[in-house]
Amino acid sequence: MNTILDFLGSDHRACDDLFASAESAIAQKNWDGARTLFNQFQAAMSHHLTMEETVLFPAFEARTGNTVGPTQVMRMEHEQMRGLMQDMAGAVAAGDRNAYLGLSETLNMLMQQHNLKEENMLYPMSDQVLSGNRDDLIRSMQAVV
Repeated sequence: MNTILDFLGSDHRACDDLFASAESAIAQKNWDGARTLFNQFQAAMSHHLTMEETVLFPAFEARTGNTVGPTQVMRMEHEQMRGLMQDMAGAVAAGDRNAYLGLSETLNMLMQQHNLKEENMLYPMSDQVLSGNRDDLIRSMQAVV
């Protein structure tokens, strides 16, 4: 099976693609498409964050004994992203293009920095320390609804 880096890194790219599509629709004032695409993006991001918070982070913390390191930082950033997405959902509902684009710029910067930390540090560390049950962890993340 894949590595944690491959599995979750691929999911990052899928979320990024939905994000870009929603932003493009909003920039073009295609509100019907924008609502659909934003809802898909928000659902994909929620699923991704949930996979990490309910499966990966607890397994990493249990194995390393470290609950105040990288996973704590990732959880805080997840909360920031959720707040921005909630504000963006309000902007979509209101048809406020400028508010959405301002918020999306902030979210994009946060997501890119966050993804780099995960893909360059947390996921490789997870692949190393969780190598014995990596396949089971990936199956558990795939089962998250």
